[in-house]
Amino acid sequence: MSFKWIDKYSCNITEIDKQHKKLFEIGDRLYALASLNDAYDHYDEIMDIFNELKEYTIYHFDYEEKLMEKYGYQNIDSHKIEHMFLLKKAQKYEKQDIDADQLKSTNDLIAFVSDWITSHILQTDMQYKSFFNEKGIY
Repeated sequence: MSFKWIDKYSCNITEIDKQHKKLFEIGDRLYALASLNDAYDHYDEIMDIFNELKEYTIYHFDYEEKLMEKYGYQNIDSHKIEHMFLLKKAQKYEKQDIDADQLKSTNDLIAFVSDWITSHILQTDMQYKSFFNEKGIY
């Protein structure tokens, strides 16, 4: 799976789309790393990407939640619960022995990012698209 941005992923909110595109870029780098399928040790690269993903996730979720609070988004509580679930899921990778099976760990992270895109962005985030657009947020 390659992570390529297409218009159906757009929430029609410039800053959120920019942040989602960053997620795609991180996913694409993970995919490229897994595609190497060579005998080299990529532990440091995997950890760099993972740490970037973790930091990005915290930043992005905080941005979305502050926007929801500011404009009184009605589904904020369920959205926050999903964010918390995704953060916990990302944090569980820290507990894995990534160095022992780098390819499996990388593929697990790819699956996580892919699931985030299909489940969270395409379904949950799309629920706030018209709400924010009606408030003049683009």
